[in-house]
Amino acid sequence: AQQQYPSSLYEVIVVNDHSEDDTATEVMKFAHSIKNLQVIHLEDHLQGSRINSYKKKAIEIAVAQAKGNWIITTDADCKAQPYWLSLLDAYIQTKEPVFVAAPVMFTDQPSIIARFQLLDFLSLQGITAAAVAAGYHSMCNGANLAYSREAFYAVDQFKGIDHLASGDDMLLMYKMKKKFPGKIGFLFNKGAIVLTEPMDNWYAFLQQRIRWASKADSYADKSIFYVLLLVYLFNALLLVSWVAGIWRVSFIYHGLSVLLFKTSIELFFLIPVANFFTISNRLFAFPLFQPLHVCYTLIAGWLGKFGTYEWKQRKVS
Repeated sequence: AQQQYPSSLYEVIVVNDHSEDDTATEVMKFAHSIKNLQVIHLEDHLQGSRINSYKKKAIEIAVAQAKGNWIITTDADCKAQPYWLSLLDAYIQTKEPVFVAAPVMFTDQPSIIARFQLLDFLSLQGITAAAVAAGYHSMCNGANLAYSREAFYAVDQFKGIDHLASGDDMLLMYKMKKKFPGKIGFLFNKGAIVLTEPMDNWYAFLQQRIRWASKADSYADKSIFYVLLLVYLFNALLLVSWVAGIWRVSFIYHGLSVLLFKTSIELFFLIPVANFFTISNRLFAFPLFQPLHVCYTLIAGWLGKFGTYEWKQRKVS
C-alpha cells in the first residue's frame, strides 16, 4: 500500500495456505488502499488432496490468475521498502533479464538466537553477492524475487522439482538459468532490501535450516552440491579435532588455530556486506558464534539428507 509506484501497474495476490488465523480478513482490510487485491484460498483448489509442496502449488495457482507480465514474490512475514517495485522495474527495463534476485535480511532483534541468525544470514547474502559479482548466480531467496511470467511457463513452472517441499526459489532459478543463459540478474540496491523475521526459537531455526539443506543434492548444477559437501566436511573435521582433543591436547590446538583462521577470513569478507545492510556494529559477536555455527551446520546438513523436518506444521521427509 505504501509503494511509490503507480497502483494501476501492479496487483497483489495473497495465497492463503490453510492458515488457521485471520489472514484473509486482515488482508482484505487493505482493499480500499490497494486497487487490485485478491485472496486465493489454496484449499479451494486442492479439494482435500495432499501434496508435498504446498508453496509451489500456491505460486502456480497465483501466477495463473496474475494479469501482469512479471511475477514478484515475497513472504507473509516480510516488509518491503517504498521504492521496492520501482527499483525492480527500473532494473528489468535496463537489463532485460528473465529472473531477478534481490537482497533479503533479517530484522535486528536483541535476543541471542536472533543475532546468531542475523550474522549467519549475512554470510549467505555475502556469498550470493560475491557469486553474482563473479558472474555465477548460485543463491537467491523467495522473499525477494522477480521473474518473467512467460519464462516461468517456458520452464514448465515447477515441473521436475514439485516433489520437494522447498526450492521454489533456487531450484526455479537454476531451471531458468539453464533455459535462458545470461538472463539472470541481481539487484544491488539498499532500497530493494526486503526484511524478514528470524525464527523465534532454536527448534524453529533448526527446522528452517534442515529444510534449506534438504534440497542440496537436487541442484542440476552439481558444482553447488560439491561446494556444500566441502563446507560440510571442513566443519566435520573441525568438530572431530575438538573431540579428539580428549585423548590428545594438540588436536584441540590445531582445531582452534584453523577455526581462528576461518573466522578471520570470513570476518574480513563480511565487513563490506555488513556495511551494505548497515549492521556493521553487530560483527563483534561473529567470532563468538563460530563454534555454534559449526555444530548447527553438521546437524542441519545430516538431517536435511537423512531426516525429516516440520514446515508450517507439516512433517516433511
